[in-house]
Amino acid sequence: MTGENRAEREPTWGIELTPEHPPDRIAELAALAEDEGFDVAFASSHYFNRDPFVVLSRMADATDEIRLGPGVVNPYETHPVKLAAQTATIDEISDGRGVFGIGAGDRSSLSNLGIERDSPLRRVLETFDLARDLWDGETITHEGTFTARDAALNLEPPSDRIPVYVGAQGPHMLRMSAKHADGVLVNAAHPRDLEWAAGQIEQGLAERPAESGAFESLAFASVSVAGDEAEAREAARPPVAFIVGGAAEPVLARHDIDRAAASAVSEALEDGDLPTAFGRVTPAMIDAFCIAGTTETVADQFEAALEHVDGIVVGSPLGPDLDDAVERASEALGRAIDDN
Repeated sequence: MTGENRAEREPTWGIELTPEHPPDRIAELAALAEDEGFDVAFASSHYFNRDPFVVLSRMADATDEIRLGPGVVNPYETHPVKLAAQTATIDEISDGRGVFGIGAGDRSSLSNLGIERDSPLRRVLETFDLARDLWDGETITHEGTFTARDAALNLEPPSDRIPVYVGAQGPHMLRMSAKHADGVLVNAAHPRDLEWAAGQIEQGLAERPAESGAFESLAFASVSVAGDEAEAREAARPPVAFIVGGAAEPVLARHDIDRAAASAVSEALEDGDLPTAFGRVTPAMIDAFCIAGTTETVADQFEAALEHVDGIVVGSPLGPDLDDAVERASEALGRAIDDN
């Protein structure tokens, strides 16, 4: 959306729930997020955690209105036709509240499974194009970055159109998302990164067909909020370590992050030495890659982020106390919007 259009609507409140906890616990947090005013809840997808679609089914049972979807799955671990069926199932059991969060996946995690992440831009685009056709009841034959022959779904999702949100960070994926998807999940927390991403998104929107409808950009931001600033920042170390480990050179340069310090974090992660990796996270890294602090501090950072996006997805770790963090994040979003 343009800045003018953004001012005319309330920002979207999203939350990412990570299935490192049992499904019933995630369902409780989804219900709390709904009570606290969040619009959409994403269940993150990593092979080492619980299955996001199983967890989403519990989240659907525990909620009434909040939209639900994977955030984000990739079309390498699971065939795109299967992803379309799984997402349609969530839309069905939630009475039309499904969303589809799709991205290229983490290269290092895929390499752990012996999977090469080839042609990520094309594969993501082909995946959600095919999903849309399947949701419309079409029988599909596709030859591209993957193969599907005479594929169809034996169910009809109740939504007229399941929204597609693309997880993106690089310029090409950002522009493609704006041109073809319903929304983008910008993998960033800092206004400097979000401002840069907004420029890429504007380029994609310039080529967006008019019939494609509305588009929204959401900051898919690592957030850690607590009553004590030091505790919030300490809880941010694990996700920030992984963000730093996968950060591209231009991103590090944008924040003046020392390459040697970033490499030290990355090397510890590759060695499987998580305590050392987390310990090598510097204050500057936390400042660059996580919205961390007290409710007041986080509200200020949300307000700055909302200058460049249409909403915020509050992502991992949330905070040292999950229930408290959901409530504080809601309060911070409310303050940010009132002040914006």
